[in-house]
Amino acid sequence: MRTPKLSRRTVLASSALLAAPALGQQAAKNKTQANDRIQVGVIGLGSRGYNLVDALIRHRDKARIIAVCDVDQKHYRDRPWGTGNSFGLLPGQQRIEAAYDKAGTGTKVDPYSDFRELIDRDDIDAVVIATPDHWHAFCTLQAIKAGKDVYCEKPVTHWFSEGQQVYREVAKQQAVFQTGSQQRSDWRFRRAVELVRNGHLGQMTKVEVGLPRGYDKPQGDASLAKIPDGLDYDLWCGPATKLPYMRARHHRWWRGHSAFGGGVLMDWIGHHNDIAHWALDTLGPIEVEAEQWIFPTTEIYDTPEQYTIRSRYEGGVESTISTRNQAGLKLTGTDGWLRVNRGKLQTSDPRWAKQTFEPGSERAYRSDDHMANFLDCLRTRKPCIAPAETAHRSITPGHLGYVSQKLGRKLTWDPAREVVLNDQRANDLLAAQKYRSPWNA
Repeated sequence: MRTPKLSRRTVLASSALLAAPALGQQAAKNKTQANDRIQVGVIGLGSRGYNLVDALIRHRDKARIIAVCDVDQKHYRDRPWGTGNSFGLLPGQQRIEAAYDKAGTGTKVDPYSDFRELIDRDDIDAVVIATPDHWHAFCTLQAIKAGKDVYCEKPVTHWFSEGQQVYREVAKQQAVFQTGSQQRSDWRFRRAVELVRNGHLGQMTKVEVGLPRGYDKPQGDASLAKIPDGLDYDLWCGPATKLPYMRARHHRWWRGHSAFGGGVLMDWIGHHNDIAHWALDTLGPIEVEAEQWIFPTTEIYDTPEQYTIRSRYEGGVESTISTRNQAGLKLTGTDGWLRVNRGKLQTSDPRWAKQTFEPGSERAYRSDDHMANFLDCLRTRKPCIAPAETAHRSITPGHLGYVSQKLGRKLTWDPAREVVLNDQRANDLLAAQKYRSPWNA
């Protein structure tokens, strides 16, 4: 007897049921009453952290930031000292307090250098995580186990096995989790999904995900330097290998080395490939192969400058994730095509791209504000638009691409069981977590 096909919605719906508490548990889990503001702690106050802080401030009627954490007291990202906006713990604290004072809702914001102290606070309902990738899983798991709900930037985790740990712990603790894949809260990407789901493109045949190139040379000063005053570099590295400090591998440029991130590939795959998976309603590919990866000649970075990941999905859909594709996402079917990127939607039938067009009865989860969706789900305990398992599966082809490139062979993937078939070496690489002591305890 043929095993029924498991769609992404079938499997992830069961995960959502696990994550949604019963009515009797909901009051205990949701500490805030309907007329209270959710109390939030923010971990990571770089450029992206500021974006999320500003989003929370815009929703100050729903939530308030009462604590912040960063291991760097003050910095200017990749710019020379004193140039442009300042970031870090103290400027971040001042930014939030000034905004609340201006709005007449003055709130004291407590600063922390160690995220564990923030997470330990009983009066914090939710934690927003905007750290470098190598900290995503560790901070998330600590927060969820402490009873917090979490908004975490993408990619949801650094290592593949961390992603599994996170989505399983989210379900176990019945937590609300939002990934910072904010394209899901943009009408153009939602329209792309609905056009595919309602059959306007016919039978899907081809997916082209175009991502930016990686770093081919040092993006800043590559000389070994004295650790700046006010930076706890040991804690910044945390579970990652403690590489010698240099500006070319620190603020903004850290993802070029695999100790801290998965390169530009893993930075962007959680955006455009996430939308591709959403449209295809899939758990993931069944074959993955890395092709034509080019690495930088500098020893500063070890993630690819150029890359292509070729995949095949059930039903014969062929996919490429590549620096050689046009930026954004192109979906092609037997009856038409569409191309979507930030601020732009092109379709083979121009009518489809108009906001007034009705795509059909099959509608995608609607969110027009990513942070508002998270805050609303904290009240209702419903799954967010970008939950943990969805985010993990959207970046899985990137993890598999790295393994395929390292082994030099195509991988046959079972997305339901999350295993490479007949290839123990590949599964061992996926299971690896490179944690530095004492963080590996």
